[in-house]
Amino acid sequence: MDTAAYKVRSEDQVRDLLHSWLKAVRAKDVDAIASHYAPDIVAFDAIAQLQFKGVDAYSQHWKACMDMCEGAMTFEIHDLAIAAGEDVAFGHYLSRCGGADANGEEKFCWMRVSVGCRKKADQWTIVHEHFSAPFDMETGKVLFGLEP
Repeated sequence: MDTAAYKVRSEDQVRDLLHSWLKAVRAKDVDAIASHYAPDIVAFDAIAQLQFKGVDAYSQHWKACMDMCEGAMTFEIHDLAIAAGEDVAFGHYLSRCGGADANGEEKFCWMRVSVGCRKKADQWTIVHEHFSAPFDMETGKVLFGLEP
């Protein structure tokens, strides 16, 4: 296979991985979410703590997040860009996430996401994930109201 075709195939496989992960998130299926991560994932989420090391720790965090979301969850990937090699890939996207609160009011925000993936034994997994939100340096307040 030529290099260009291999690159496209790897990018498509990583895109498929992320869309499968997204389906699991929308279903609030923590086990399915965790199945997309490498055992040694290091994740920087926007809430709770500085970092999560290992799929078990990150799965517990996802469970806590899902427990906070009472109703249907909205989770979207926008502007996905992927650069992939033979066994390593990097991607970034904007994520619109949120859902309805206890009063049925919809609450959403935009997050920035970077993701690193690795291929072992013909299987792509997420080895690094970073969710963040911009903040105002003067006030220290998170800028959840920004739109792309």
